[in-house]
Amino acid sequence: MKSAATSTPLFAGPLAIGTLSAPGGAAFPGLVVPDGRVLNLRTALDEPALTALALLERWDEELPRLRGLADEPAGDWLPLDDLFVHAPVEPRQIFQSGANYRQHVIDLEVAHRAPDDPRTVEEARAEIAAIMDRRAAEDLPYVFIGLPTTITGPYDDVVLPSWAKKPDWELELAAVISRPAHRVAVEEALEYVAGYTIANDLTDRATVFRRDMPAIGTDWLRCKNAPGFTPLGPWIVPAGSVADPSDLRVTLKLNGETMQDESTKDMIFGVARMVSYISQTAQLLPGDLVLTGSPAGNGMHWGRLLRDGDVMDGSVTGLGAQRTRCVAQEAS
Repeated sequence: MKSAATSTPLFAGPLAIGTLSAPGGAAFPGLVVPDGRVLNLRTALDEPALTALALLERWDEELPRLRGLADEPAGDWLPLDDLFVHAPVEPRQIFQSGANYRQHVIDLEVAHRAPDDPRTVEEARAEIAAIMDRRAAEDLPYVFIGLPTTITGPYDDVVLPSWAKKPDWELELAAVISRPAHRVAVEEALEYVAGYTIANDLTDRATVFRRDMPAIGTDWLRCKNAPGFTPLGPWIVPAGSVADPSDLRVTLKLNGETMQDESTKDMIFGVARMVSYISQTAQLLPGDLVLTGSPAGNGMHWGRLLRDGDVMDGSVTGLGAQRTRCVAQEAS
């Protein structure tokens, strides 16, 4: 799907990175400026095989060059309206945070209560809130791993598998890593973030928990890793253009009706703590995604899950917007 240029800035700051293509052409990494012009970086940097991932692998070196190109009015600029927008990067690893928004966790826990739970709703909320406070004090984020094959473009259709009985939305702020990070301190963690983008981390609520093996717990492979379950983008906005990642508005509309509208201030663990925590075990690589969790307002809260024909509009302050349409897969 094409993304039309508008009179309002597409994102915060002087530039962003995307992956785009002309109709019938190969995808290329593009330098995008807020007024809706795009520079093919394969041509501008004289690297015919350049990808967004390769650009991120030398981000500290290339960012000053990109700023210079963005300031140069001359050049082979293309109108964004004539191009297709793809996911901005193909990551090697995706780290997903669960239970990272206070109100979201409380809502989900209440929605998933057993039918014979003796607690009132108020008692359950108070108990869960106390658990959230304890988690924040103990510095124990909850992180699991997703598959890169879930990534799709910010305007692509989302296929709802026939086996997914309760598909749900989860709009999130995603941090994009710029250089290898292993065992980094919280105070240094943001130095490893190239920029930020938008992810919609879809989940089939019906398969989150293994009913046949309750002691095993959650089944993230089944519930989150269908192809196309992570619409990403449209842009990677450099970290320097995002004044405070802990003060952004995350908004999702379903068929024009606002379902999620929350500040990242409600996150239990901010980006720096999340990156540092992951790096204590794993090595983060350039282009990797750190999804920071979803705020309140998911389908389970509203009692309304995704179905064929639904349109999701998602935005995060300064990062642009995505629009995806749900298409139900026919049962085989």
